[in-house]
Amino acid sequence: MPVFCFLSPGWKTLYPSAENGRIQKKPAVPRKAGETGQTTLERSEQAERSIVKKYRRQIWLPFLSAIKKYELIREGDRIAVCISGGKDSMLTAKCMQHLQRYSDFPFQVEYLVMDPGYRAENRRLVEENAAALGLPVHIFETRIFEIVGDTDRSPCYLCAKMRRGCLYRHAQELGCNKIALGHHFDDVVETILLSMLYGAEIRTMLPKLHSLHYPGMELIRPLYLVKEDDVIAWARYNSLHFIRCACRFTENSAAGTGSSKRQEMKELVRQFRRKSPNIDKNIFHSLENVNLEAVAGWRAGGRHHSFLDDYDK
Repeated sequence: MPVFCFLSPGWKTLYPSAENGRIQKKPAVPRKAGETGQTTLERSEQAERSIVKKYRRQIWLPFLSAIKKYELIREGDRIAVCISGGKDSMLTAKCMQHLQRYSDFPFQVEYLVMDPGYRAENRRLVEENAAALGLPVHIFETRIFEIVGDTDRSPCYLCAKMRRGCLYRHAQELGCNKIALGHHFDDVVETILLSMLYGAEIRTMLPKLHSLHYPGMELIRPLYLVKEDDVIAWARYNSLHFIRCACRFTENSAAGTGSSKRQEMKELVRQFRRKSPNIDKNIFHSLENVNLEAVAGWRAGGRHHSFLDDYDK
């Protein structure tokens, strides 16, 4: 099966009329006479247009670069974009929608929302934002928050594991072979630091991976190269307000008033950036440039390897 990519001299595999990430837009929908406010359609188009215009360098081109570099999409894919209701997953959905709409490369997209037990106001906000952004979502309900609330184990770990399984299962029911999540560049950097400082290992979240429990399913992360500050700027520019973390265990941490390990990493990265704006990039690229000749030990294929294995050879 051919890989979804862009071939020299430009982006013409994706956009036959495109150069350097610019696309030929469809004609704008004319505003009705006497209309003063934005219609839902106009708001959706503005949010989408700002991705490829105002935030082209910060969002659109890094998004395209991740699709190309990591071969995230193949011809004939049917991808379920998983929407939690937060800024990252909503932006992922709009980028995927725009890509699918204008691309000559055939693939399909579904928009999947899982309600793990949101409060009524959070559920309503998710639905309103999906409508405002023109996203035809499939919503299904679970009791994950209720179940996690009764566990003695780490609620965040269990919640994430259960969510992932539910998303894979419902994506399969929609005929999808991939799910797309909204993790971005900062999530990758924070995960690297978390694994080193609290896990005593070096690892991160990959741009794509095969599901271990759902054969034939893959997970992709299209915002892998997009920075969180640019996601926030896009949302503010379009006057969009999303839920942060609707989980009752971590609402304070999500708002920046509590303490969680990931919040600690966010603050650590902020401190790094005050000293040098490129430190986060260096952390990110360090995981793509591992020198195994200067590492004391590593794991691969379920086995532990040591530099002593070949030391005297």
